[in-house]
Amino acid sequence: MKVKDYKVVNHSVRKVDGRQLVTGAKAYVADFKPADALYVKMLWSPHAHAVIKSIDVTQAEAVPGVHCVLCCENTPRNIHCTAGQGFPEPSPYDTCMFDHKVRFVGDRVAAVIAESPQIALDAIKKIDVKYAVLEPVLSIDKAMADDAPRIHDEADAYVPIPIPYEPENNLVAKVSMSAGDVAAGLAESDAVLDYTYNTPYAQHCPIEPYVSMAHIDPHGRIIILTSTQVPFHCRRIVARTLGIPEGKIRVVKPRIGGGFGCKQEMLLEDVVAMAALRTGRHVIWEFTREEMFRTGRTRHPIRLHIQTGVKKDGTVKAYNMEVINNTGAYGGHGLTVASCCGSKALPLYHCDNVAFDAKVFYTNLPVGGAYRGFGATQAFFAAETQFDEMAEVIGMDPLVFRRMNHIQSGETHPVFAALGEGKEGTPMTIGSIALDDCIDQGAEAIGWDKRVPHTEKSGRYRKGIGMCCLMQGSSVPEIDMGAASIKMNDDGSFNLLIGATDLGTGSDTALGQIAAEELGVSIEKMIVYSSDTDLTPFDVGAYACSTTYLSGEAVRKAAVKVRQQIMDVAAEMLHVSADELTLANEQVTAKNGETVSYREIAAYSLYQNNQFQIMANASHVTHKSPPPFAAHFVEIEVDTWTGKIKVLNYVAACDCGVAINPLMAEGQVEGALLNGISYALTEQYIFDTKGKMTNPSFQNYHIWSMADKPSMKTILCQSFEETGPWGAKSIGEININGPAPAINNALFNAVGIRLRSFPFLPERVFNALQKKS
Repeated sequence: MKVKDYKVVNHSVRKVDGRQLVTGAKAYVADFKPADALYVKMLWSPHAHAVIKSIDVTQAEAVPGVHCVLCCENTPRNIHCTAGQGFPEPSPYDTCMFDHKVRFVGDRVAAVIAESPQIALDAIKKIDVKYAVLEPVLSIDKAMADDAPRIHDEADAYVPIPIPYEPENNLVAKVSMSAGDVAAGLAESDAVLDYTYNTPYAQHCPIEPYVSMAHIDPHGRIIILTSTQVPFHCRRIVARTLGIPEGKIRVVKPRIGGGFGCKQEMLLEDVVAMAALRTGRHVIWEFTREEMFRTGRTRHPIRLHIQTGVKKDGTVKAYNMEVINNTGAYGGHGLTVASCCGSKALPLYHCDNVAFDAKVFYTNLPVGGAYRGFGATQAFFAAETQFDEMAEVIGMDPLVFRRMNHIQSGETHPVFAALGEGKEGTPMTIGSIALDDCIDQGAEAIGWDKRVPHTEKSGRYRKGIGMCCLMQGSSVPEIDMGAASIKMNDDGSFNLLIGATDLGTGSDTALGQIAAEELGVSIEKMIVYSSDTDLTPFDVGAYACSTTYLSGEAVRKAAVKVRQQIMDVAAEMLHVSADELTLANEQVTAKNGETVSYREIAAYSLYQNNQFQIMANASHVTHKSPPPFAAHFVEIEVDTWTGKIKVLNYVAACDCGVAINPLMAEGQVEGALLNGISYALTEQYIFDTKGKMTNPSFQNYHIWSMADKPSMKTILCQSFEETGPWGAKSIGEININGPAPAINNALFNAVGIRLRSFPFLPERVFNALQKKS
């Protein structure tokens, strides 16, 4: 698609915070730590499941340099959910600041606030805790068993919306839908596939760990500087946890060193806030890398059972997905991640008979949370592996099979209306889609034509090519809301205030470009500020692929209002009607050729006549979640003697609507690919028999870095989404969903084996090869 000739949008302008970041200027939470700040260190639970019979902190409090110790005996018990989601949350309120029960190795026991980290660590050793150790629930099968120990037996846990919640059965939530008749579809099919797949834990691994700092201002308000993706949700959750009004709290988000979903959670802010109240000092808490692994949020490990039925001509007659989600010790995001397995993966292909059933269970293992892809990553591994196998069974090229079955513009799917966030979804018709273009260009770039079946390959090293197709979404319709405010300055520059959260993605730049395009200025004239709950308007935050699509449209709407005010002032100055004017290049021009610059317009409105501040704000709620689409292709080499997989070449062709900043969009794609390849090949949580993770470091948990980066090619196949700002959709999440299924499909093409769980470690591949032979 030929994109409109934009002036700022669709150009790879420099990031608005680029200079600050590359020069090492103060940018992140820890950069603003005052010299006299106090430090938090936490005593974490050594047990997966235990009751705290008694806790004595008096010796710890007596250590010189210790200012206070927080624990279940001296903090309020206000039940809440740590997941940063819209209110009321579709997740259980099953957490309090400190509880009398611990539910995983790494759960909170007591926090020491001291003059130095070492003093706090020394004091922690003096805390006397007596536990009654309980039988842990260390697998999803154990959690579902009739005789399973109950993990949440507190009387005050509940779900704030009417959804199934059975803590007596360790059940956090369940959701299901169906359309047509799956049984009849399977009966009509020429081939039926029925397999179970398992997806593993993963850690987000942002470069900047979780970090928060709080102090009390002269008015007695709590000021929290924190690395969060959801400043407004954070303020609401901290207020509930401490039992004080939101107006007593101000949350400021500086730059963020990555999040990928993990900072959509309130894990530190309540403790630093309470500690600041108790001590009257600045208090800072930063996780170590080990704490990030052990007690930070993870990707939900999910078991997926899929049945499909297909006719020889390639018609898919039945599609049934069953999901069991292990949410760990607390239930935040459990339901929504499970729902997204169905809502993102099932609508990609036509099928009249479709069903989905998901259940979410507690275990005494690390807590699942939001992670880039948010359920779609897990679902597409299973779905696209099985879809590839369907093509093989009926003897059809998997590329042709996907092309004949994928959803098209103007079509809808029953899943859209059935699956929402704890309630029914929103019916939606697909608007923009360039998936065929993605398939064509990706296939050409990888050399799909040279692909031959595994039966024609031999020797130690064997190459294979695989592919998959993907879709995601853009925001949560009828739930999420963003807002923006724009003010014109004396010199014709503009302050753009947004509650949207740039977590390193470049969204401040993209939103600035959206406003600049409407206002006819360069990006240099947009002064972007995000996010401060006192100063910037509300925004749900950075998740669900919402920032560009949702917050961007709020920005564009605000810019439209400001533009009209500029035109009205210019009309008064030029003594003409506003509809006789044109606006471009920081000036307004009349039909007779007379012009007034933005500086002149600003001066006129501020100082000369009919004085007022040119400014406006706007809010936006989306009524659909237009999917971005992608086709991924990968060429790998398999060492049949060791099982090691080498990624030779990866091609991602993506439809994100109009790319607001193409270079940043490509950066998002490449980052997601590296993230996804790492997840597919190397990342794994290893536990001992008592539920303790044994490899909580980068030494023993390998993530791919630039040193591992294979050849990658990103192709932006742009379309125009009518409901998005300047035609844009999302791109941040979709591309992490492709590497696991694409590599698995390439593995089959190389050596004739398919794995139904990953990471594809050499020993797993080798064992599968041995079994096959």
